[in-house]
Amino acid sequence: MKLGEIATRLGGEAKGDPETDILGVAGIHDVEEGEITFLSDRRLIEACARSKASCVLVGEFIPELRKPQIIVKNPQLAFAELLALFHRKPVKRTGISTLASVSARATIGPDVSVGPFAYIADGAVIGRNTVISPGVFIGDDAVIGDDCIIYPHVTVREKAKIGNRVIIHAGSVIGSDGFGYVLEDGRHHKIPQVGGVVIGDDVEIGANVTIDRATTGDTIIGSGTKIDNLVQIAHNVKIGESSIIVAQVGIAGSSEIGNFVVLGGQVGVPDHVRISDGTMVGAQSGVLGDLDKGIYSGSPAIPHRDFLKAAALFARLPEINKRLRELEAKIKSLEEAP
Repeated sequence: MKLGEIATRLGGEAKGDPETDILGVAGIHDVEEGEITFLSDRRLIEACARSKASCVLVGEFIPELRKPQIIVKNPQLAFAELLALFHRKPVKRTGISTLASVSARATIGPDVSVGPFAYIADGAVIGRNTVISPGVFIGDDAVIGDDCIIYPHVTVREKAKIGNRVIIHAGSVIGSDGFGYVLEDGRHHKIPQVGGVVIGDDVEIGANVTIDRATTGDTIIGSGTKIDNLVQIAHNVKIGESSIIVAQVGIAGSSEIGNFVVLGGQVGVPDHVRISDGTMVGAQSGVLGDLDKGIYSGSPAIPHRDFLKAAALFARLPEINKRLRELEAKIKSLEEAP
């Protein structure tokens, strides 16, 4: 593809020979001659200049770079678009495999692909152009929208509702029973989990994620939210739109996560907590109560600035303890002096 053609596709401005051939896309540290990369941080200008890149996506023209450039509004987004263009995943449109089990009472839209050993139960609805990979289980009355990709060995339990353009990676379980029990006479009695799961449009769910069905009502994942691998979302949780939930996060029952919230890796959220729109919680933080909009770190989670101060103080504790013991010894010797 020519440099000028790429600039046109991205709505950018080319600075350099528009006839330059671009053969691939790569990051600054991996890029080879004939490939295009991106620069989103001026601190990497020197590394980019030393690279073999034949073209660089930039937010503004950088004269000292001395390479062909394409000026775009968001270089990282443009880079992502080019990755999708140059490395399109081969989605095989194979129709419905003879080795799949599809109920006669299921509704299958046009151009749907169902792989071998997939199972689609009574009353299930699969929207147009959706791909159901081998080994997927779709339960009774579950609904999956248009243009979805459901990767191998995903389980979508009964009555779950999944929107359009949703991607669910291998091994995830949507609609498993919520973890609810009542203790009586020394025994844990199961609370029936009769609710559902509702997943909005343009959601991506990583591998081996579990999203529990509600006790009553619905567990809800808002449109545009992206969930990393190995995340646990409990019954009746509500996550807003366009939030980011990173790997190994655990969210307990009935908590509400707002829009555009970011939860770093291994964050723990207890039950019945509310996290406001636009909040960011750092990796391995432990949330103990409601959080207003802000940036938080630590366990228990506190405002990030306070956490940095506390962390700096924590690192000095051995030194402070030594000085304290020395002061105690001096005071004791003064007290014992005649």
